[in-house]
Amino acid sequence: MSETAAFSYPFASLQQLAEDVLKHAKVKGATACEVDVSEGFGQSVTVRCDEVETIEFNRDKGIGITIYSGQRKGYASTSDFSAQALRETVEAALDIARFTAEDDCAGLADAALMAKDCPDLDLYHPWALSVEAAIETARRCEQAAFDASPLVSNSEGASISTQQAHFVSANSLGFMGGYPTSRHYISCSVISGEQDAMQRDDWYTTHRDASRLDDAAQVGRIAAERAVARLGGRKVKTGEFPIILEAPLAGGLLGSLVHAASGGALYRKSSFLLDQLGKKIMPDFVQIAERPHIKCGLGSASFDSDGVATRDRDLVSNGILQGYFLSTYTARKLGMQTTANAGGSHNLIIEPGDLDLDGLLAKMGRGLLVTELLGHGINYVTGDYSRGAAGFWIEDGKIAYPVEEITIAGNLKDMLAGIVAVGRDVQVRGTKQTGSIMLDRMTVAGD
Repeated sequence: MSETAAFSYPFASLQQLAEDVLKHAKVKGATACEVDVSEGFGQSVTVRCDEVETIEFNRDKGIGITIYSGQRKGYASTSDFSAQALRETVEAALDIARFTAEDDCAGLADAALMAKDCPDLDLYHPWALSVEAAIETARRCEQAAFDASPLVSNSEGASISTQQAHFVSANSLGFMGGYPTSRHYISCSVISGEQDAMQRDDWYTTHRDASRLDDAAQVGRIAAERAVARLGGRKVKTGEFPIILEAPLAGGLLGSLVHAASGGALYRKSSFLLDQLGKKIMPDFVQIAERPHIKCGLGSASFDSDGVATRDRDLVSNGILQGYFLSTYTARKLGMQTTANAGGSHNLIIEPGDLDLDGLLAKMGRGLLVTELLGHGINYVTGDYSRGAAGFWIEDGKIAYPVEEITIAGNLKDMLAGIVAVGRDVQVRGTKQTGSIMLDRMTVAGD
């Protein structure tokens, strides 16, 4: 991407487009309207076995319009920014609204809750990366994987991606906000071994600021080391054992908590956390906070998809569930107030403990370290959990041998309550930040 590459539409143009939509919606008789205008572009390069496999450029834009006619709601979108297209899209949304059923919970958020300003959260760091430089970086990443061990026999490729976007959200209550964002990553996936004894693994680094990405060669080396370590994998005897979810996977446990504590699951009564607000769901030492205003954070936002101002809050305090994840609509369905989580959670952070991964292994003594999960066997109504897994068997606090072709099973309510320790080996890769998590027991199905 050349240094002169930039957005096709200045930020002021996005604001004007949003204003035009709101004005036309009012003229056509809408009682309320909200609009999202966005534009993004980027490039991705993949190298496999030192050969360029793909070079992809993307550039897209869109406008999403939600119209309210009383308690009736209609939505339409377009990628055409012409005045005629905007008018037609407004009218299409209004037509849809006229034919939908009334919903007492439909409508914009309360004006008093709307974000009044947008503090600079340092979310935009463009990366002036040429295609040639991206190819060279990907090659260096992959070569580092091959150099790490003679047992690395093949590659699924090393990839470099850089993305930039900016957006404006506005509604007929006078709210208008938006900002530019960026996100970049380097990844590598390699294969170790030969024929029937092959294993694959990968590693990646991602950040809003490319200067804070891990070195490409380091990414390749870690991918290689992980793939080689899995050679000679075998099953274990079926039984109940303590397990450790490695940090990159432990975020999934937080994700399950978010899903179960989300307004949509709760008002539909399809969550194992129904009526658990204010109750103990985790051990006393577990503290989970939502921090939406972290500078340069991957989950940072000054307002949610409804335009409601975000704020710091404690989700779990001393093991007690203090709040849900509610949008304006789901909050009304539950007779509660929005938590500014329309669109998801913002930098959910579980307080780390004092032990690194080696310390957690020593504390566990004997059990399973899980480094890969397969499938999606989670029932959020009952909390039942069953997924394919791979990792390492631990004896005397040390890795004994790699494990594959097993299943781990339990119940999410028991898993949350059974957290023994949280590691300090935090991997920041998304909206959920956690170190490795040790659970007191799960059923491991093998031989």
